[in-house]
Amino acid sequence: MASFGKFTRRQFVAGVGATAAATLTPLHLIAKPFQDPVVDTTDVNGKPVTRDQVQWRALPFPMKNVCLLPGPCMTAMEENRKYLHTLPTDRLAHMFRVTAGIPSTAQPFGGWEAPDCELRGHFAGGHYLSAVALMYASTGDEELRKKGDALVAALAECQKKHADGYLSAFPAEFFDRLSNREKVWAPFYTIHKIMAGHLDMYVHTGNTQALDTVEKMADWVGGWTGPMSYDHMQRILQTEFGGMGEVLRNLYAVTGKWQYLGTARHFDHQFVLDPLAEHRDELKGLHANTNIPKIIAAARGYELVDDQREHDIAQYFWDEVTSERCYCTGGTSNGEFWRTDPGKLAKELGPTTTEDCCAYNLMKLTRHVFGWHPSAHYMDYYERTLFNHRLGTIDPETGTTMYYLPLGTGYWKVFATKFDSFWCCSGTGVEEYSKLNDTIYFHDDNSVYVNLYVASELNWPEKKFRLRQDTQFPQEQGTKLTVLTDSPDIGLNVRIPYWTQGGSVKVNGRTLPVFANPSSYLTLREPWKAGDTIEFSFPMGLHVHPMPDDHTIQAAMYGPLVLAGKLDEVTPKMMFGDYGPKGSTPTVPDIQTKKGKVEEWVATKDEKAMKFKTTAQTKEIELVPLNQVLQNKYVVYWKVNEEKKPFRPA
Repeated sequence: MASFGKFTRRQFVAGVGATAAATLTPLHLIAKPFQDPVVDTTDVNGKPVTRDQVQWRALPFPMKNVCLLPGPCMTAMEENRKYLHTLPTDRLAHMFRVTAGIPSTAQPFGGWEAPDCELRGHFAGGHYLSAVALMYASTGDEELRKKGDALVAALAECQKKHADGYLSAFPAEFFDRLSNREKVWAPFYTIHKIMAGHLDMYVHTGNTQALDTVEKMADWVGGWTGPMSYDHMQRILQTEFGGMGEVLRNLYAVTGKWQYLGTARHFDHQFVLDPLAEHRDELKGLHANTNIPKIIAAARGYELVDDQREHDIAQYFWDEVTSERCYCTGGTSNGEFWRTDPGKLAKELGPTTTEDCCAYNLMKLTRHVFGWHPSAHYMDYYERTLFNHRLGTIDPETGTTMYYLPLGTGYWKVFATKFDSFWCCSGTGVEEYSKLNDTIYFHDDNSVYVNLYVASELNWPEKKFRLRQDTQFPQEQGTKLTVLTDSPDIGLNVRIPYWTQGGSVKVNGRTLPVFANPSSYLTLREPWKAGDTIEFSFPMGLHVHPMPDDHTIQAAMYGPLVLAGKLDEVTPKMMFGDYGPKGSTPTVPDIQTKKGKVEEWVATKDEKAMKFKTTAQTKEIELVPLNQVLQNKYVVYWKVNEEKKPFRPA
């Protein structure tokens, strides 16, 4: 059975103590969190945006209250921010205007935004607006917010031309084909992205025009789905529809209008949800990223109406997929699908293992289940996916991202082009790299959860508490917290990762005589004074992640990091333009060991630089963290053969 650390499906380790068109200002130069008109939990009038019946036991901080400092996450966010600035508003709005009959002379984009692509509009009017809103919430980038406002205004003009609330970059006749069960490429998927982008612009930037647009779209969706019989609608749901159930529930949470909750129910796909409610894994043969958003919608439904069935669906799905259908990176799927029975992954390694959208959505779901049950178990998974499947999948030169993160031997990383790709994973990519600060810290009534070791500064104005985290993790095997304000009664719950080999904590230079078990939280509660320091040491070591169905196929890891063997270099032409790598790949000799221990075949080459090498093998291969590989073919999973002693009868 596959596992992440020392836990398996349905097992939990108990916590200890407590539960560039413009000049861009670098994030670390923003001295204080900016003051926008909206925070993540209130609308423009200061009223709560949520009407949840079930409250999270641990809550994320508004992103504007967490400022990234120099480190891998800030670097990736800056690369993404520059890319967002390069996309012209007229080109983003072009196909919306053409569809609405408004003249446009802008040059159309290519790829999935091309005039003949049936998914056009998903990025230009959806993901892009979400990314802008999230980036504004993270950085206070006013120029980017203005670009978002301009696009919202342009799309509102297009919606006005349609006169019935409809808004898309393709004609409404696509929905006739959907209703008649004729071939069409996921029109509701695109509608969801456009609705989510506008809702994000309202929640995170205060753009009321965006809220008006998304409400009109939701009314159009309600008018279209309302007359459908239950059976007819369930057949329609066989075509991918993205997160329609989630965005409509979120719109209800913001507005309090019950009709949106009712419309959301039209998108509950019982063919998928019913088995999960009964704790049955019938995911084999299903398209992975079509279905993860359905589970996020169920999680949102549980929170809004306290439906225990929806809680059980989301909880079981998370437990099952992360333990039985995920690889060493935390990613899932092969060729976009779950193609096997649970735990059967050894033969699923290739150029399309795994899809980035799946990692993005599993991380979203993880935030929900962690909020309900704040266990380090969930953040161990989140960290693994963040540092292996997300960081390292953005190109530092163009700011574009990947479709697949291949895990088959000899493949390589392929990135989107700036103006002619716009895949689904391009969209989730620009969103992910706009919100890398959203999970570092959570809180309950009187304590902070330090979930991730990311250089950052936290401001909790309601408690008059500020905290700075200085670290170069994972190059640095630990982190330093500095309290910036006098705080008489704030607890610090710091995650002790599953992978640490021992560890220690110092408060103001004094080593404490206690620590905590791996995969738990260590709670520190003192009358903090400004300037107090808490230093954590998390020693890393080598270990392996074997395939659940063939333990001779193993990935080498160092702490939370998947190590990749560097093979031949690839050309710039190979790095851009297609969904994933194609072509012949080099072979890698099997690993030979005596006792099957990773230390027998992986040796440290330069610990500070995080460089390793195969040892005692026919060929020496350098290993580095997978997120550092950019221009090489690589190997992640190795065939490891243990020498067998000859049988000698007694």
